[in-house]
Amino acid sequence: MPEAAKKKSNRKKRGNRKGFTTGACTAAAARAAALSLVKGAPVDTVCCCLPNGTEVNFAVAECDIISPVQARAVVIKDAGDDPDVTDKARLTVDLYLIREMAGKIILDNGPGVGTVTQEGLGLKVNGPAINPVPQKNIRENIQQVAADLLRKYGMKVVVSVPEGEKMAKRTLNERLGIINGISILGTSGIVHPWSTAAFRSSVIQSIEVAVKQQQQTIVLTTGGRTEKFVIRELPELPSVCFVQMGDFLKVALDTCVNNGIRRIIIGAMVGKLAKMAQGENITHARKNPVNMTLVADIARAAGAPEDVVDDISRADTARYASEQMIQLGLIDEFYYHLARRVRKTLLDKYEHQFSLKIMICDFEGNKRFELDSE
Repeated sequence: MPEAAKKKSNRKKRGNRKGFTTGACTAAAARAAALSLVKGAPVDTVCCCLPNGTEVNFAVAECDIISPVQARAVVIKDAGDDPDVTDKARLTVDLYLIREMAGKIILDNGPGVGTVTQEGLGLKVNGPAINPVPQKNIRENIQQVAADLLRKYGMKVVVSVPEGEKMAKRTLNERLGIINGISILGTSGIVHPWSTAAFRSSVIQSIEVAVKQQQQTIVLTTGGRTEKFVIRELPELPSVCFVQMGDFLKVALDTCVNNGIRRIIIGAMVGKLAKMAQGENITHARKNPVNMTLVADIARAAGAPEDVVDDISRADTARYASEQMIQLGLIDEFYYHLARRVRKTLLDKYEHQFSLKIMICDFEGNKRFELDSE
C-alpha cells in the first residue's frame, strides 16, 4: 500500500474507534472488587455486562484486598477516539462489606466524583453524581458475581476518580449544580466517537435543570465565544440560564417550549444566524449551505448597492457578506435586518410561544448588535 494511502487509512481507523463510558468502567471496577472478595484473591481482568447487554473483558489496572471486608479495584477508561475529558481516568471503586445491611448495595462518591446540589438531573440532591443507568449496571454486575456474599452482607460502593475535580472544570457540571468532580455517565456503556447524541442530550438536560430552578429565561448560544459574549452582556442572569446549544437549534427551542419557557435569548455570529434566518433546524455547516440569495436580500435591505448585492449572492459565506457591509459602513443596518429575519422565522415557526431577543457578536466575541421587541 502506498505510504499516503496507508496514512489516510490509519486516520480513518483512529477516528472511528469506540470506547467505554465512565459508567461501564465503574461497573467493571465494582465487579472486579466484588469478585476479588469472593475469590479471596485479586483479579487482573473482569468480564463486565454493559447496560446494552453485551459482555466485555476489561483489564483491571489495580486490584487489592485491603481487609476481609474491603477491596479496591481500578479500571482505566479508554474513550476510544472520542475527545473525552475523562479518557484515561482511573475509575476507582472501594467496596466495603457491611453485616447490618444484608442484600443492600449503597453507592457513594469519593474524591473526584461530583455531588449533586440542584434538582433537575433525576438524581438525589446531596447524593453522588452517578446517573441512574450506571447505578443499575453497577448493582447488576456486583449481584452477578457476589450473590452469596449479599445473603450475609450489604455492600457500600465508593466511587472515586483521581484528578476528577480537575477534569470536571472542562465539563458543564458546575453549571448543572454538580460540584467537586465528574459525573459517572452512560446509557449503553459504549462511547461513540464525536457523538452528537451525547451533546444533544446535554442541551436538553441543561434546559431542564434551569426549569427545575424556576428560571424563566434561557440564553442559547452556538459555541464558546458566543457564550462568553452573552455571559458578559447579561451579568444579571444566573449561570444555569446559559445553554450552549451548538448546532441543535430545534432541539433547544423545542425543549424550551415543552418546558414552558417564555423568554429566549439567542447569542450567535453571522453564519449561524443566516442558517436560522433560512429556517434550518440544525445549523451545522455540513447540513445545508447558507442561502446566499437570502443573505444578499438582507444586504439589499440594509442599503447595499446592487453590484455588492450581486457579489454577495455569488459568495460562499455569510461572513463574506458581513465583511463587505463593514467596508460600506452598513454593518449595523445589516445586522438589524438579519436579526429581524431570524426573529420572524423563528417566531412564526413557533407561533409566538415565546419572546425572542437576538444578540450578535463579531468573530472576536465582541458585541455588535442586539434586537429585542420592535
